[in-house]
Amino acid sequence: MEMRSVPEMFGENVFDDRVMRAVLTDDVYQSLKKTIDEGAKLDSSVADQVASAMRDWAVSKGATHFTHWFQPLTGVTAEKHDSFIEPSPDGGVIMAFSGKNLIQGEPDASSFPTGGIRATFEARGYTAWDPTSYAFIKDKTLCIPTAFCSYTGEALDKKTPLLRSMEALNKQALRILKLFGNDTAKYVHTSVGPEQEYFLITKEMYDKRPDIKYTGRTLFGAKAPKGQEMDDHYFGVIKPKVQEFMNDLNQELWKLGILAKTEHNEVAPAQHELAPIYSSTNIATDQNQLMMEMMQKVAARHGLVCLLHEKPFAGVNGSGKHNNWSMSTDTGINLLSPGATPYENAQFLLFLCAVIKAVDDYQDLLRLAVATAGNDHRLGANEAPPAIISIFLGDELSAILDAIENDTPYAGAEKKIMKLGVDVLPRFARDTTDRNRTSPFAFTGNKFEFRSLGSSNSIACANMMLNAAVAESLKIYADRLENAEDFETALHDMIKKTIKDHKRILFNGNGYDEAWVKEATEVRGLANYPTTPDCMPHLLDEKNVTMLTSHKVFTEAELKSRVDIMLDNYCKQVLIEANTMLEMSRRMILPSIECYENKLAGSVAAKKAVASVACSYESDVITKLSDLADKVYAGANDLEKAVSDTGSASDVITESYAIRDNVIPAMNAIRQAADEAETYVSKECWPLPSYGDLLFSVK
Repeated sequence: MEMRSVPEMFGENVFDDRVMRAVLTDDVYQSLKKTIDEGAKLDSSVADQVASAMRDWAVSKGATHFTHWFQPLTGVTAEKHDSFIEPSPDGGVIMAFSGKNLIQGEPDASSFPTGGIRATFEARGYTAWDPTSYAFIKDKTLCIPTAFCSYTGEALDKKTPLLRSMEALNKQALRILKLFGNDTAKYVHTSVGPEQEYFLITKEMYDKRPDIKYTGRTLFGAKAPKGQEMDDHYFGVIKPKVQEFMNDLNQELWKLGILAKTEHNEVAPAQHELAPIYSSTNIATDQNQLMMEMMQKVAARHGLVCLLHEKPFAGVNGSGKHNNWSMSTDTGINLLSPGATPYENAQFLLFLCAVIKAVDDYQDLLRLAVATAGNDHRLGANEAPPAIISIFLGDELSAILDAIENDTPYAGAEKKIMKLGVDVLPRFARDTTDRNRTSPFAFTGNKFEFRSLGSSNSIACANMMLNAAVAESLKIYADRLENAEDFETALHDMIKKTIKDHKRILFNGNGYDEAWVKEATEVRGLANYPTTPDCMPHLLDEKNVTMLTSHKVFTEAELKSRVDIMLDNYCKQVLIEANTMLEMSRRMILPSIECYENKLAGSVAAKKAVASVACSYESDVITKLSDLADKVYAGANDLEKAVSDTGSASDVITESYAIRDNVIPAMNAIRQAADEAETYVSKECWPLPSYGDLLFSVK
């Protein structure tokens, strides 16, 4: 089969600007373009023409159905398919799709998580077309990105608050730009490039692991003789089967207009990463959801399973999703680009300070935006940033801020030329700052990299909180500067005050150092919320409710619902894990230990039948396994009681505390005993593929 070039296939399944320009009349195209580019109100009169053109294009591509594709609070996407067919008078059918079909859909609102906003008998909900994110074809279905709300107008999805936060930041950023004499920018948008980490294992291994099937991670597993100690997997040669998967995945993503750019092996065996080119936050969010879906579909074609859990294997690196975030104008100006002389770039310094202030004031919001049961296992481990939020700026920017705070001259950073000692190798300028992989929120040249997101997270949550918090900083700045008698003096004083008031959030050191936790919490007063139950209730703190409602990102009812939903998701996820562990302990782990004990006992009996032979090996192992089996058995009984006791909790917050304090410790106790037993039991008796089998099965 003839191979097509990437430019030829790119976006072929997307109703993008190229298609719209070709199939829409000029006035309809310009109206829709104004909505997409400038956030102008959607002109409903153009909907029928857009729908007709969209239908013809989709049908020409083999599509038979359409769906309003949305992102409910389940953490995954949802879609209800309707065919284009309508009956014709002659007994046949026509392919129909109206403006009303395009603009509005009606899935059941009560069937998705609502946090009490919708009861079962109040089922009506609506999906509304989001014209800023292109429609696309998937599996012969035209997918129309939409927002999802209740009958009474509350947001029941992740897209609606994200769009609201983008509009809030746009409004405040334009106020700041006008103060600097920029009247040409019509819109400020945030852009994101989410780096996606994942694991690949064979379908054969997956089918033998009930824990991975039910929970996405291993609940049992002794450490393999070799893990990531040699660092040989990181950026190593990609295995042929994995390369075939990556090639296939790239093509599927390119067809959907997703700018898949970078692929490589990650640190842990069987771990990999895919990174796209930056796009607007709304589109990046939609595309990241699509990326995760396509990873799993394409993996299945190759006899593989793609694991997106944050910590599928204990003892090796977990998987994150690094959220590279920046702000730009519609004219292409990156507002976080320092330029050649950042010390003299007042506009950059003001936007930088807005982010610093936002992260310090709302560190709790950023932490809870990435909180899940899975990510609790990852944050604070040696491959992920700690749960404590801090900002890394690097040497040059830190020196600049110090100079401003202290009113001292800044000499400027010297550009050092790297000399590698070999004449044929090129010389190049060294960056003015290093990279800090231990920082949750690091400045990396002209953007911030928020590294705390888990691999299965929707990036919408983190970005809506970040957008809103920065919008609040910019609003405070604009309110002061617009009324200042002397703009230059007020600007200098405000930047200086921000640095002084919020420098506690700046940390360029090792985030893994135990001393940092003590310094951060006891000296600097930074928040430390290790688990989801610790941080999630803080969404309803007065300062957070006031800020988020004032910018109309959420209503108070929506915020209350989010706390209930996220903690309920946490509780359900851990209880699924606990029940899976109970079943595996009693039906797999304990019988396998007994199986090997019986084999050893038979060996002892056989030896003694022949002669009086010492059986120290067999006897010692039987004694050891008997003790471990008793621990697993007792632990299972303790876990069962802990699970049962959660049912008496008066509310979801209390239930989450009981799970954190009782269920998870009981699970850890069982695992410790079972994993030790695995190191003694013969492979033929142990029912589960080992970590070695799982991590090194893909050739």
